[in-house]
Amino acid sequence: MQLYHHPYSLDSQKVRMALEEKGIDYTSYHVNPLTGKNMNVDFFRMNPSAKLPVFQNGAHVIYRAIDIIQYIDRLAVHLSGEIPPVNTVVHQWMQKVDAWNPKMFTLTHTPVKYRAFVSKFIRRVLIARMAEAPDLASMYHVKLRAAYETDDKVKDPEIMRQSEEELSKLLDDVEDQLSKTKYLAGDDFSPADSMFVPILARITLLDLDEEYISCRPKILEYYNLVKHRPSYKVAIGKYFNGWKKYRTLFKTSFFLCVRTLFRRY
Repeated sequence: MQLYHHPYSLDSQKVRMALEEKGIDYTSYHVNPLTGKNMNVDFFRMNPSAKLPVFQNGAHVIYRAIDIIQYIDRLAVHLSGEIPPVNTVVHQWMQKVDAWNPKMFTLTHTPVKYRAFVSKFIRRVLIARMAEAPDLASMYHVKLRAAYETDDKVKDPEIMRQSEEELSKLLDDVEDQLSKTKYLAGDDFSPADSMFVPILARITLLDLDEEYISCRPKILEYYNLVKHRPSYKVAIGKYFNGWKKYRTLFKTSFFLCVRTLFRRY
């Protein structure tokens, strides 16, 4: 089994936490979207959406995080030989967490200069790949058009407001639930938690804890609790604790700066 992912990809974090929680072995492949590696021809042929993560088990390829996590859950059941009762609460929370799209929230809270730099670089990559693989040109063009549309959306304050309101509503619902149970769907950590915890990590990465986490005592208590889990340490803590959160970003920024320098000279 192979997982194509990146430490900064929120959906990748969800899937990696689920894999670690189930103790399933897999081969890890880093694909950095900030440097356009997800647009490379071989990867794009396998996954025309170019989104991360991608989970492959033989000929079976899955793209959406929630679908991958549900597949992992079924696979773990098959490997254990046990048939646990269907937990509709877990499924409902997974759907609720999945309904919030972190893309616009992340972009609107990223410094404009850095965001514009990466966006311009990605558009150049897409144009280059269209020339490199003419048979995929139409699909690359779809991604290019989407990139321009995203640039327009991120400037719209109404879209930013809507994303923030949706996140606040989700966090309020979680705060209420955690006043009744230890984890999202009960007293045991579940796939719903694997999907939710990376959202908290994203808020932390953007330095917005005070606005969204610290003001919700039950979520803050829960967040401190899950940080001790081995799955969190492998999927998130390894890359984001202290100075480590700047290491991957520095490596990416260095790569982009070198590429730009060589283009100029």
